[in-house]
Amino acid sequence: MGLSDWLAAKGQQINPQRLAIRARIANDPYYRFQSMAEVAVAAELGIKIDVNQAGVDDWLRLPGISIRQARSLVELSGLGVQFLCIEDLAAALSIPPLRLQPLEPILYFAYYNIDGLSTPKRFNPNTASVEELAKIPVIEPAIAQIIVENRLAHGNYRNLADLQHRLSLSSQLISHLMHYLQF
Repeated sequence: MGLSDWLAAKGQQINPQRLAIRARIANDPYYRFQSMAEVAVAAELGIKIDVNQAGVDDWLRLPGISIRQARSLVELSGLGVQFLCIEDLAAALSIPPLRLQPLEPILYFAYYNIDGLSTPKRFNPNTASVEELAKIPVIEPAIAQIIVENRLAHGNYRNLADLQHRLSLSSQLISHLMHYLQF
């Protein structure tokens, strides 16, 4: 039995457009879904977005989420707010939960113990004090001081790459810092 016979037996038809969407989503981990139909295809592929670990780019993959909303959700997560259901997200975005319901198949809600050893506390290098940055295990107090001084002298860091470039930090240190810094 061929693929088309198998699909026909299952009552499904081969839809070339749907197959093209599947291929695009499967081959691009940063693909931004254009419609709820694409979200449904992503759910079929097993794609999940961990709402309590998602970055701005993760949120922007979802149709209907603006950059302002994405930044707000990331900032709230960075402050330790945990989203445990669709209603939590809707409240954070000040929108009705029904508007987010179609996204639920690809949203993953997990509780993280923010005081646990497996979940390091994250700091924003654009707002953190020297003392806060020095709490990060891989940052020596002198580097924490340099991060703050550079920020005050040259403005906020755009992202981790900008921080690395401006301070000439090693890629090894940056790979450790990405678990502790959130912009």
